[in-house]
Amino acid sequence: MKKFVFLYYGAGDPTPESMEAWGAWFHTIEDKLVDGGNPFGAGRVVTKDGATDLSASMHPATGYSIVNAESIDAAQKLLEGCPASDGTQVYEAIPM
Repeated sequence: MKKFVFLYYGAGDPTPESMEAWGAWFHTIEDKLVDGGNPFGAGRVVTKDGATDLSASMHPATGYSIVNAESIDAAQKLLEGCPASDGTQVYEAIPM
């Protein structure tokens, strides 16, 4: 089994309705969850030339989760019904 990281995108403060949607979706994938994750706060881009605060125009990530799946296709399938408003990126976590 491989591990995959979901990076969520979407703005806005949580509402009771959105929290219910997240809870319902997490329930559908609970047997695959390694780490349910957390929402993100303010962030920065750090390069060798310094740091820059993330702006809305950069479409910052708003949270993450880690799941087990056989393949990236299987991980993507777990995202069916995910309530992330602006989408999700999926990355395989390579063991080292």
